[in-house]
Amino acid sequence: MADITPRIPEGRQLIQSYGNGGFRIAGVQHKGSVIVLPDRSVAWRVGDYAELLPDTLEEIYAAAADIEILLIGCGSRMGLPDPAIRDALRPCGIVPEFMDTGAACRTFNVLLSEDRAVAAALIAVE
Repeated sequence: MADITPRIPEGRQLIQSYGNGGFRIAGVQHKGSVIVLPDRSVAWRVGDYAELLPDTLEEIYAAAADIEILLIGCGSRMGLPDPAIRDALRPCGIVPEFMDTGAACRTFNVLLSEDRAVAAALIAVE
């Protein structure tokens, strides 16, 4: 039988579950929205898509050298891509991808297993 378990590079943050207002990432439970970086996860003060502004992404700017793709989990439904977010990330060389939070979690894990330079900004869902 072939083992198809994705191999995650050591020290990376696999998203194990989401819902009920939080996330389980690398064995740690997080309540509320989070930013998942290649090596750590931090609380994020954005509670819904309307609160997502360029200045809410300070953690992403600080880690820009390690990120090429930013998955933005917009909540239970995808939000329209915000040009201000794209414009703020462009000088950092980061491409944002907007999707619902569940899709962002799944896509993050796939890209992580491919050892891609990915981060995620995830709005918690119930």
